[in-house]
Amino acid sequence: MSDTKEDYVVEYVKALKAIEDEMEPYKEHKRDLRKNYAQNGWLTVSEMRQAVRAYRMLKKGDDLDQFTEYFNNLNKNFLGA
Repeated sequence: MSDTKEDYVVEYVKALKAIEDEMEPYKEHKRDLRKNYAQNGWLTVSEMRQAVRAYRMLKKGDDLDQFTEYFNNLNKNFLGA
């Protein structure tokens, strides 16, 4: 008996759902982290976005000049505060 495309689709969706269910607690933790930093006034939403962009750029190995621009923008916010 050979599997059909429909069988593969069903198995794929089941596996995807299982992975997403396992990821949900981490997503909730990430939302709580952002909320905590904002509520405590440690970082603004804009500062968190810039920090995430800088992190993702470094992780991907993107342009160091672009990273420096994000870093300088963050630094201006800290010095201006």
